[in-house]
Amino acid sequence: MRLARPVVFGNWKMNGLRAESLALAGTLAERAVRLTGTVGVFPPFTLIHAVAQRVRGSGILVGGQDCHEKASGAYTGCIAAPMLADAGATAVILGHSERRHGLGETDALVRAKLVAARAAGLLVVLCIGETEAEYLAGARSARLRAQLDGSLPEGIGPEGLVVAYEPVWAIGTGRTPTAEEIRATHGEIRELLARRIVGGEAVPLLYGGSVKPDNAGEIMALADVDGVLVGGASLDARSFWTIYQAGGGA
Repeated sequence: MRLARPVVFGNWKMNGLRAESLALAGTLAERAVRLTGTVGVFPPFTLIHAVAQRVRGSGILVGGQDCHEKASGAYTGCIAAPMLADAGATAVILGHSERRHGLGETDALVRAKLVAARAAGLLVVLCIGETEAEYLAGARSARLRAQLDGSLPEGIGPEGLVVAYEPVWAIGTGRTPTAEEIRATHGEIRELLARRIVGGEAVPLLYGGSVKPDNAGEIMALADVDGVLVGGASLDARSFWTIYQAGGGA
């Protein structure tokens, strides 16, 4: 699956009931008349099927926000990758900091989930990022390297993989790294992927963390930034589409 730039994905997190979410999806579908980039939304599990039906034919991707590492079994409250695909999802976010740090997910668990998601044919958006303590201690590069090494299975190819750099301290805080920090960090990630994966330099890289209409254009103009993973601003159709257009999308 080739992703045209800009790649703009919206993570709705634990937000939205059916009526409001379908209204949001419908507005986005109406605007996606001639997509020149890649747009995707990641609603809560309960809305995946309905949203996928609402945006059908628009070119907008629909994904899940997580999946279990097993294809089925006695795992109460969990959702398997084949279930996401069956509901209409074509992608999944894995390793988000709210799961790594909030729910204690390890690199090994993220890796197992990634294997399961790829087996189900899903595009994987793998999230990595350092905490504020690691950032202040100058340990960002080491943390990102460790997360990539631990989260990527041996022998994986670049197909069906997107990496999102989301500094933990920037998510939902209104704070972002400087443009130079984002550019340099994405350059490092690109080099790490090229060394880790055959053809890894082609993996799309997204920035996430307090992306808004007024900073999206500057961020997506940076070298090695192929797009953005948007949180809160993706819940407003006008803001989300403005971010997409700021990256050159039509």
